[in-house]
Amino acid sequence: MHSAIDASNTRAVASVIGNSPNLSRQVMSTREVAKLTGKGHDNVLRDARRLVAEGVLKSEETPYQHPQNGQSYPEFLLSQRDSLVLVSGYSSRLRAKIIDRWQELEARVVGQVQIPQTFAEALRLAADQAEQNLQLQQVIEKQAPKVAAIERLAAAGGAICITDAAKQLQVQPSKLFEWLEQNRWIYRRRGSKRWIAYQPRIAAGHMKHKVTALKPDPETGVERAAFDPLVTPKGLARLAELKAGGSL
Repeated sequence: MHSAIDASNTRAVASVIGNSPNLSRQVMSTREVAKLTGKGHDNVLRDARRLVAEGVLKSEETPYQHPQNGQSYPEFLLSQRDSLVLVSGYSSRLRAKIIDRWQELEARVVGQVQIPQTFAEALRLAADQAEQNLQLQQVIEKQAPKVAAIERLAAAGGAICITDAAKQLQVQPSKLFEWLEQNRWIYRRRGSKRWIAYQPRIAAGHMKHKVTALKPDPETGVERAAFDPLVTPKGLARLAELKAGGSL
């Protein structure tokens, strides 16, 4: 049994990095793409999922927590490359809005960079940078056992059922099933009690199906099979990362 992963350490890493004025923003959410283009977020998500299934987008679907109601909703955090690929099928006017936004963000980062004008300012900047590096190193050292636990999960052999995955992650099975459904890892067909993995999750290597042969249909004689979703080692490691970040 692996030890629980402390999410506060991961947030601390983000805090140290986020306080540095010399680091540029690397991602754009599909929610921001929807806002800039005037499209519904559901439509942007649909386009992103289609491109992921086609192997064109490299970004992964990641839940975000609404600040007002505390509920989790799906989104993609897109690199500049993926955001431009996503809107490549949109009109030139909408593509221009995304390009202009990236240029605005890059210009803002450049404007934040302050070049020391005196020897004293250079010493102060060097001291601040050294302090930030020390803080980051301390956080990394504290997080190392948790990272090792995630790596062990990724190296584990064979896919496991969702209930066993919940045990590995030290969460309630009912909570994990609910989270997987809300975040589009699994779903049920109408009128069926069986869970099925979403195709993008299978394509990403996070899940697979165990196929069990059933007795032929007594009326038609057609062969039947049951599909049970399993979490792969890669999927288990991804869930552990999300738990460490407080999203699960």
